[in-house]
Amino acid sequence: MSAISNVKEQYNALKEDKKFANKRKKYQTMFKNFLLGLFKFIMIVGLSYVILGPLIGIVSKSFFSDADQYNSMVFVIPQNPTFERYIQAFKYMHYPKVLLNTTIYVVLILLINVLVCSMVGYGFARFEFPCKTLFFALVIVMIVIPTHTIMLPLYITFRKFNPLWLGTLLTGSAWNLMKTPYPMYILAIFGCGLRSGLYIYIFNQFFRGLPKEIEEAAFVDGAGMFYTYFAIMLRNAMPSVITVSVFSLVWQYADTFYAKLFSIGTSRLLSMNIATLQATITNNLQLNDPNIGVLYLDAGIVLVILPVLILYCVLQKQFVEGVERSGIVG
Repeated sequence: MSAISNVKEQYNALKEDKKFANKRKKYQTMFKNFLLGLFKFIMIVGLSYVILGPLIGIVSKSFFSDADQYNSMVFVIPQNPTFERYIQAFKYMHYPKVLLNTTIYVVLILLINVLVCSMVGYGFARFEFPCKTLFFALVIVMIVIPTHTIMLPLYITFRKFNPLWLGTLLTGSAWNLMKTPYPMYILAIFGCGLRSGLYIYIFNQFFRGLPKEIEEAAFVDGAGMFYTYFAIMLRNAMPSVITVSVFSLVWQYADTFYAKLFSIGTSRLLSMNIATLQATITNNLQLNDPNIGVLYLDAGIVLVILPVLILYCVLQKQFVEGVERSGIVG
């Protein structure tokens, strides 16, 4: 009997030890999850502050009055808020007209990018042709090489644009395309515009993931190559189309490098218009204090950011789904 009782005691002790071990493991897991969650929270808050901090400062200062600007007690929330900065910025930016011109310019390039880059990406994904690997390597080079390294050849090319000597034959001299948006349209048409290499890569990755049976079924039914592409493949590629559209819209809208390189006027682009806003308002309102002029510039920056922010809020769901399904990280 004593042996049986000893076995029972040992068994009960073993059960208690297992329960204690399970509880300890559970608490250890909970503690690790807590530390991981705390680390994630700190990282998110830190990154949010780094990204949103300057934007919050710009928005708050755009409502500052002159007294708020020089009040050391005012940090974010103005004591005497005013809309005067927005009224003057709206006026001297010629906001409705320039926004319309910018929208037309950006949307045209967006449509060209979607059409051209999708066709190039589809060609790389579905067809075999000589030097295919070399050409695709050149697409990757377009993504990797900084645009500043080719700014001089681009400037020279479009400063005296004379393809196949057409300018000389038709007008007697090369065409000067500076101060016009035509260089950007030409670059987009030939698939070498702003971020075109990335767009081609996105479409290529997406089309490679689509089953070939879709095209084979269309060919069996008598569909031609172009009909199959536009009516079937491009429709199935809507996630990548949305992704490229949003990227192209935002990047082209905010571009200043190509706009300055080709001297596109301030009446055509908001991104160029904002660069001269402070000087324009200072001269017209005869401001002697540059610290006050900065407040008008902050209001202009908010007006430039506002259309993109509204667009993102409207298309947020489609954009996130497009990034997830387009194979951008594939």
